[in-house]
Amino acid sequence: MAKKNSTVFVCQECGYESPKWMGQCICGAWNTMVEEKVINTGKDDKRRRTSVGADGNDMRISSKPARISEILSGEEKRIDTGIGELNRVLGGGLVSGSLVLISGEPGIGKSTIIIQAASNIAASGGPVLYVSGEESEEQIKMRADRVCRSLPENLFLLSETNMENINEVCRQLKPAFLIIDSIQTMYSSDLDSAPGSVSQVRACGNELMRIGKVWNIPVFIVAHVTKSGELAGPRILEHMVDCVLSFTGDRSHEIRILRAQKNRFGTTSEIGAFEMAEEGLMEIENLSGTLLEEMDTESEGAVATAVYEGTRPLVLEVQALTSPSNIGFARRTSIGVENSRLNMILAVLEKKMGLSLLNQDVYVNIVGGIRPEGTYTDLAVALAVYSSYSGKTLISNTLALGEIGLTGDLRAVQNSEKIIREAAHLGFENVILPVRNAERLRKVMKSINEERCDNGQPVLKLIAMKNVSEIVRLIK
Repeated sequence: MAKKNSTVFVCQECGYESPKWMGQCICGAWNTMVEEKVINTGKDDKRRRTSVGADGNDMRISSKPARISEILSGEEKRIDTGIGELNRVLGGGLVSGSLVLISGEPGIGKSTIIIQAASNIAASGGPVLYVSGEESEEQIKMRADRVCRSLPENLFLLSETNMENINEVCRQLKPAFLIIDSIQTMYSSDLDSAPGSVSQVRACGNELMRIGKVWNIPVFIVAHVTKSGELAGPRILEHMVDCVLSFTGDRSHEIRILRAQKNRFGTTSEIGAFEMAEEGLMEIENLSGTLLEEMDTESEGAVATAVYEGTRPLVLEVQALTSPSNIGFARRTSIGVENSRLNMILAVLEKKMGLSLLNQDVYVNIVGGIRPEGTYTDLAVALAVYSSYSGKTLISNTLALGEIGLTGDLRAVQNSEKIIREAAHLGFENVILPVRNAERLRKVMKSINEERCDNGQPVLKLIAMKNVSEIVRLIK
């Protein structure tokens, strides 16, 4: 039977297919339906499930269940990228056969960290293939000369956008690591739609997954982001891959933060910290100290706080500013803190402390572009807002952490022992925290203060709080 061509309308947001054009997709997006041509292969053209062996020949797959006790764990097969912070976010290194999707704003450093990792892996392992559909081989070479200490012989560059050609190169080279920059520029000859469309992204993603799983190659895929900072294109690509990394930061500042939004081989709470320098991305080992370098403890509205990210505590600076509103509705603006969380904290301050914030604009910022998860920073935000509103400062060398409930009570937070040890290491003299946390830290405080006395440092004091209304006695 001859093959017949037909067309469907595909939503560029969710990937939904419809035989007719619709103004609004079922996902709610408007004017996202694009006509794409598909090939109807007919009943006689059935696709076999095949795999590619070591010799490059196709062989049939026989599905057979295996006992879980007989399956070897992949923990020992991780590949060291040579970048400690990247290994931390990935869960200990690259897993063979995994697909990693990395996204970020233009110029944030995605290509820089990838070429550094590729150079390290090529220097210590097998061949590495860097495929770019946006830059020429000469442009990539110029960046490699700038950010890599040495250029290994096993690092190969390929400027290509056709997936069939990339597949053939991988079959011949058999790389130990594959990089695709970026998925929006790749296309398959089997489809007539433009690169970056839903059909092309899905087809290219499936082909890369086949390459990675069959040949046991870890694959790094670079993806574009929209103006809102989200991944461009359909969400289907995020469901295909094993790990989704997000590279964030302000291009006017040196600090870059790498976070895992999805990770099948590790936690999603780890973050990696980098500093953009002339010679590339440099790891920041003491991120807490870097974020607190310019903090003025005698400034109104500035409070130090801490969160626990993955396997390490992180000390941050919270800044708040209140000013009389000149318009009908007061503004509530926050960077690093969810607006809904900020509104709840302000409501508690108004109800439990009698603050009149109805005609006050409130601005809250976490210095360094960090967006911590959890409720560790609630108390610090409340202290910073009250300090700015009253025009008074917090007692010096103080760190605050704790969750605020709707009743005004302070709730205990996890991993407080490790946070206290980090605060003592950074030289803080006072820590404000919920009563329940303070009760659990009595034995720990004894050993911490003995060590500080031996080093000639002042004793670290815990200030336990039960209710948010006790903030008044902490402001001088």
